Amino acid sequence: MHQANIAHLKKDVAPYEKTDTRASIRQVINTIGPLILLWYAAYLCLSVSYWLTLPLTLVAAGFTVRTFIIFHDCCHQSFFKSRMANDILGIITGVLTLCPYEQWKNSHAIHHATSSNLDKRGVGDIWMMTVEEYVSAPLWHRIAYRLYRHPITLFIFGPTFVFVFQYRVNRKGARRKERLNTYLTSVLIASLYALIIWAIGWQAFLMIQGPIFFFSGLMGVWLFYVQHTFEDSYFEEEAEWSYVKAAVEGSSYYQLPKVLQWITGNIGFHHVHHLSPKVPNYNLERAHNETKPLQMATTITLKSSLKSLRFRLWDEEAKRFIGFQEIRRPAAHGEPMAEAISGPRPSLEGK
Repeated sequence: MHQANIAHLKKDVAPYEKTDTRASIRQVINTIGPLILLWYAAYLCLSVSYWLTLPLTLVAAGFTVRTFIIFHDCCHQSFFKSRMANDILGIITGVLTLCPYEQWKNSHAIHHATSSNLDKRGVGDIWMMTVEEYVSAPLWHRIAYRLYRHPITLFIFGPTFVFVFQYRVNRKGARRKERLNTYLTSVLIASLYALIIWAIGWQAFLMIQGPIFFFSGLMGVWLFYVQHTFEDSYFEEEAEWSYVKAAVEGSSYYQLPKVLQWITGNIGFHHVHHLSPKVPNYNLERAHNETKPLQMATTITLKSSLKSLRFRLWDEEAKRFIGFQEIRRPAAHGEPMAEAISGPRPSLEGK
């Protein structure tokens, strides 16, 4: 990515930040409408066979992810022109996706402002250690990190902990508006679930909502993980950090089949979103296609994205992700960190 292109990118993307109210309303209808219908169809199929219900819950999970993208846009105030409209729809979609609107909006804003900044990690992102931090950490800390970065923890247990427990508790230092919204969201979720259980019974509810929650949580965490965890990523300390570079080089373009691209609300164009969060999800693809420098972002596919499961640590010297297996021994007694790492070190210079 050349400096001349970097300097003009924000300006080039600005025209795509315009909200189209009709497109937003259409998206609400073609997302939340099918989600409700699929849920009801899954319930009706219970009387026939659970093997008919289960595939419907998988599709419903996809529409739950798409509902989350609408929630996500509302948090950025990019879905409607009206702040009130964004806030109201954000609260509603937050209930459907188990996310407290104000809490998530605030932590996600920090994520955007600090993404790829090594000195400002910890809010709204996945725990990541550098090689130097890892080899210098005490044994218990390294064990905890290995357990955290294991795929079963990240994609199976992680979503349950975050959506069921973490989002029900306010962040330290949260302001009154955020705290009240967290409580309101929890009350609305409990009320909605109680109403459904009263209508159809707790067994039917769990047989439908359980798989929807599991699959949507897995898909959602995977999307977030893979779009910031790829070999040729970008991380720098505060003094060298660049917002635009963090967006274009620290976020990937996840090239998905059209059906999956639609169901995930174009979030695969994550580099565009990080460059300009005000671009509505339905304008992300156009911004990518019509802005040539954005097409230089790292492209990953369904197949190549699976490699990211091996990436555990950021090597500050080689400027790339590595796996635990690439660490031969801890650097000690003044030994250069380079001697503690095995494997090639591709350079990102000139990218």
